[in-house]
Amino acid sequence: MSSTLAPRIVIVSRRSELTELLARHGTMGAAAYFLRQRGRDLDEVTARHEALQAALTEVGAAVPVDWRRGHVDRADLPRFLFAPEDVVVAVGQDGLVANVAKYLDGQPVIGVDPEPGRNPGVLARHRAAGLAARLRSGPGAVQERTMVVARLDDGQELYGLNEVYVGHAGHQSARYVLGTPDGARERQSSSGLIVGTGTGATGWCASIARERPAPPRLPGPGDPALCWFVREAWPSPATGVTQTSGLLTAGAELELTCESERLVVFADGLESDALELSWGQRLRIGVADKKLRLS
Repeated sequence: MSSTLAPRIVIVSRRSELTELLARHGTMGAAAYFLRQRGRDLDEVTARHEALQAALTEVGAAVPVDWRRGHVDRADLPRFLFAPEDVVVAVGQDGLVANVAKYLDGQPVIGVDPEPGRNPGVLARHRAAGLAARLRSGPGAVQERTMVVARLDDGQELYGLNEVYVGHAGHQSARYVLGTPDGARERQSSSGLIVGTGTGATGWCASIARERPAPPRLPGPGDPALCWFVREAWPSPATGVTQTSGLLTAGAELELTCESERLVVFADGLESDALELSWGQRLRIGVADKKLRLS
């Protein structure tokens, strides 16, 4: 941390479901009607909103008075500038920690689950209570988790904590040439390519692996390795299906050359912050040099 500046706590959150409903429907009555039509209750949504607000209030009160502070909504993360001395507190579910990880470069992250009646998550594993003592004593033991990086041939980069997805923006068949670290190259038409970390291997990648007769070994959260899967590769006279899964170790990369008018690349389900490939552009995907430092 900087010797001249007090640490800055950056609290990251996302709008609650109730806030989203009110933005769409305007009033509580209209939101309640909308939920009833779908067999849901406004009380449940309100309770989760109030739990989030209470957790944000408690987290804010835990920040030492002589420290600087900031607050950013998940939707604004692509435009927010994190400083090297920041300590990030993500108040929400595991997915929020994954969303913020791609924008950091070594800053420690404390994930706070706002709902007291729910078991803490894998990434959001703390409660707001006790946060003040944790901040004063420092981040404590930090767990480093492997991340994935996708690099376009024009210099653009995209990082992910769980996985990176490459596919057609309209969920049509994606056409490309896939190059693997062993030198194999295959022209493919598929529903897309997923490259996942050990953190993401318990989610999307795990569901794909269960459907494969002989999937690659899925890495652990701290392993410097990635698993990759091609979804629904289509065999034809022009496209193959032999290179559809594997394991990437540190330093090894997949190379994808776009043969569609437009493909998109996004990480951890955040489609609003995506890279785009046009015909002939090349994309390389491998183990990222930076890691998530999870407190």
